[in-house]
Amino acid sequence: MELIELRNIYKTYHLGEIDVPVLKGVSAKVASGELLALMGVSGSGKSTLMNILGCLDHPSSGEYWLDGQEVGHLSPNERALVRNHKLGFVFQNFNLLARTSALDNVVMPLSYTNENISGRESRQRGKAILELVGLGDRMHHAPAQLSGGQQQRVALARALINRPAILFADEPTGNLDSHTSQEVLELFQRLNREEHLTIILVTHDPGVAQHAQRIIHIRDGVIDDTTAAPDGAHGISPTPQDSTAAPPRAGAGGTP
Repeated sequence: MELIELRNIYKTYHLGEIDVPVLKGVSAKVASGELLALMGVSGSGKSTLMNILGCLDHPSSGEYWLDGQEVGHLSPNERALVRNHKLGFVFQNFNLLARTSALDNVVMPLSYTNENISGRESRQRGKAILELVGLGDRMHHAPAQLSGGQQQRVALARALINRPAILFADEPTGNLDSHTSQEVLELFQRLNREEHLTIILVTHDPGVAQHAQRIIHIRDGVIDDTTAAPDGAHGISPTPQDSTAAPPRAGAGGTP
């Protein structure tokens, strides 16, 4: 089942009287339940494409279909609602509140939703997700009391609290050592495999990209190459085509 379809996406930034084209006709599909890597060097258009996929920006032209809805040309407020209900983000910097416990960091996004959920239910959900990412015994610790890998797991749990359909991980291991990076990437793989969570890794690091089922290379604003997984799993393709994947699981994001 297709979760994302991009149709001939262009993005041009206007700097005074100068037009700077960044994306130059990107067409692609993502099937539900995929673990994908979007790979490119600085200036390739990788970050711009992620911002459009994450509803943080809009294309200059073309169509972006997300879960059956054309979202590329929504208003900023409408895009914010889509992000709140369907998307989760993990970044290189953990962006945790320093004087707040891991649990309170995780449940904080629930205060910005219109979901009718009590404080008790919020904390129960937060505890369940922290246990899912292996931090059941650290939920009352502040960030300063956690290692870098543990802080990234808190950030991951926070991204999952609203049960998103898609998780975007933008250079998620950039501030971690190699051993901790491996642990975090294996956690992404487990969430994808066991919870059927669609994950898009955005990276310049081939070692990180190799943990995905499929690698998409973007160069000079176009999809330059697609590396298929050895097992033939479906993911993004340079041109739209049918794909098959496990059906999306209700409440994707890891809570029971």
